[in-house]
This record gives sequence, C-alpha cells and structure tokens, in this order.
Amino acid sequence: MHFHAPFLVACLAAGACSTAWTQVTLKPDGQWRSLFTAGANATSGNSNTTQLNAVGEGARVTERDKLTVRGQANYGQVNGATATQRYLLGSQYNRDISRHSFYFGSADLLRDRPANIDLRYSLAAGVGRHMRLDDIDNTFDISLGLGYTQDRYMRTVQLLGQTRTDYGRTELVMSEESNHKISDTTKLRQRVALFPNLTDRGAYRALLDTGVSVAMTKSLSLTAGLSYRYDSDPGIGLPGVGLKKGDAAFVTGVSLRFD
Repeated sequence: MHFHAPFLVACLAAGACSTAWTQVTLKPDGQWRSLFTAGANATSGNSNTTQLNAVGEGARVTERDKLTVRGQANYGQVNGATATQRYLLGSQYNRDISRHSFYFGSADLLRDRPANIDLRYSLAAGVGRHMRLDDIDNTFDISLGLGYTQDRYMRTVQLLGQTRTDYGRTELVMSEESNHKISDTTKLRQRVALFPNLTDRGAYRALLDTGVSVAMTKSLSLTAGLSYRYDSDPGIGLPGVGLKKGDAAFVTGVSLRFD
C-alpha cells in the first residue's frame, strides 16, 4: 500500500477522496437534503503546506427511487508548488424494480492533476439487489453492471504497451455497499467496487471507502474514514516517470447537514 503524497494532500482536510465518506441523510419522503464539508490545513517552518477542500452532496429519496449528486474540489501546495488540483462531479440514480431488486445509472467527471488526468468521464448502468430491507439506517446492497470510461491525459503516457494522450475502455462494474447505525449518534458506511477492463483484458481498477460519522449536534458531525484506490496500470509519463498503482488516505473532517 503506497501513501502517495499529493493524494494525501488532497484528502487530509476532508475526503473519495470521499470526505471521510460521510453521507447525506436519507429519508423516503421525496424531499431534497444536502450535506457540505469544508476543511483547511496549513503548516510553516521546515515544511510549508496549504490544503483546502470542499465537498457537497445532495439526495432525494422516495419509496421507489433515489437520486444523489455530489461535487468535490481539492487544492494543495507544498513549499510553494502546487501539489493537488482535483475536481469531481457525479450523480447516480437508483430505481426499484421489485422489493429486492433495483437498476441504476451513474455519470462522473474527474480532473486530477497528480494522477495526470486532464479529464475523465465515466458512464455506467446495471442492476442490483437489496440484501437487507426494512431499515433505512442499516442497509446492504450488491450491484453488477457495465460502464465506459474515457481518460484524457495532461502528459503523454505509455499505457498498456502504447503511447497515448487519451484512453477509452469498457468496464465491468461490481460493487457492494452497506450502511450501519451503531448508536443514536454514530453511523458507519463502507463500499468496495471492482472495475475489470473489458477492452484490454487483465487490467482493472478497484476502490475501498469506509467511514464513520459521530453527530455533535443535529446539523454538525465529526467524520473519519479510510480511502484506497488501485489501478493495475496507471501508465508511465514521458520521459519515464511512473505513477504509483495504489493511493491510500486516512481522512477526517466536520460536516454540516441541511435536513
């Protein structure tokens, strides 16, 4: 497990990489609810660093479907040099087919300077199953689908045996996700997803997100979580500078809910 410095800079203030992976309140009443997290950190002396992070998430849930939207912006400097510029925008729609089954569609946009991604867009659709029902605070879902991801790189890379400025591929999407209410004030959430590359067999991406939130008031929560991202072949930037396959981070933050 490699702890990539720019990745950690992006995540220390809040988190996906996922803002310590907290979650907007989900109630099946058809009303929009939102969650915002902002954080900052600075050091001076032998090391001068600045880290800024802002994340927002919204959700509308009914008895039959769920629509979520999320956005994230990270910026960081280390000793006067820009170390992090990461922006994310995404949305997912789930609709129940039956009491136990659902289908989903998702769309994501990403710009990540340390990862050499000028722009990535990902589209996916598939089906899933509710493995645990009747308690919105304690859920467990599994899903399977197909997706398409297109990357445009900031610098030319050697990737899967070819020199590329962009790369598109079809992926299998497999994931499981659960939410757990530990107490009246503490909630735990986790997700594991695997994206085997169907265009170039043998390559794949994977992710793990897990986080806990502890309510301080009705609106404010402390959050902490672990995020890990893996890419079996992230490419080698010319002239020969490689990118690490794994990025991991432990993240903390404070979230404000609007229910």
